[in-house]
Amino acid sequence: MAWRRERMRNITDERVWEALNSIPRGRFIDKGYQHNEFLDAPLPIGYGQTISQPSLVAYMTQLLMLEGSEKVLEIGTGSGYQTAFLARLAKEVYTIELIKPLQLRAKEVLKSLGYSNIHYKLGSGYDGWKEHAPYDAVMVTCAPRRIPDALISQLAEGGRMVIPVGPEDGIQMLYRITKEKGALKEEEIYPVRFVPMVQG
Repeated sequence: MAWRRERMRNITDERVWEALNSIPRGRFIDKGYQHNEFLDAPLPIGYGQTISQPSLVAYMTQLLMLEGSEKVLEIGTGSGYQTAFLARLAKEVYTIELIKPLQLRAKEVLKSLGYSNIHYKLGSGYDGWKEHAPYDAVMVTCAPRRIPDALISQLAEGGRMVIPVGPEDGIQMLYRITKEKGALKEEEIYPVRFVPMVQG
């Protein structure tokens, strides 16, 4: 079974489309939900976290406009599904997760799928990963109330960040942020609902 283009018409990047149809989502889902692998909806992965719907994962990846040479920072490894898209389409991925059991499970799955360009860190996404900055792209899969200063400072000149911003218990706005000559260009994409970014 594969995803149907008519249901995902906003996915126009062929590399993203190929990734969507080659990354086995079922490997990132708990066994009790694997029959929903091709359901375009978020699913629980434990610890109050979710794996996002594939159409959103693909579209957020597309917004980063990856060409294959980039160094990417991901905030919120979660199930590792979004991480797999980034690792497939960029050169290096540095991914941070706050919840250790989720990190360990994602790491095991990604390793079993052959990804060798992913670097893992356990900690708070608010701080980013300064040691390897700057990053050509930043993907955030949890929602802070405002964009953390550390993530802005670690974004390279000309780099792009995709991030949901808003309240913990309501609708957030998905943004694409581009750093141009030190200033930030903000594009509102559309309303979304993500788990909150936790400062831990």
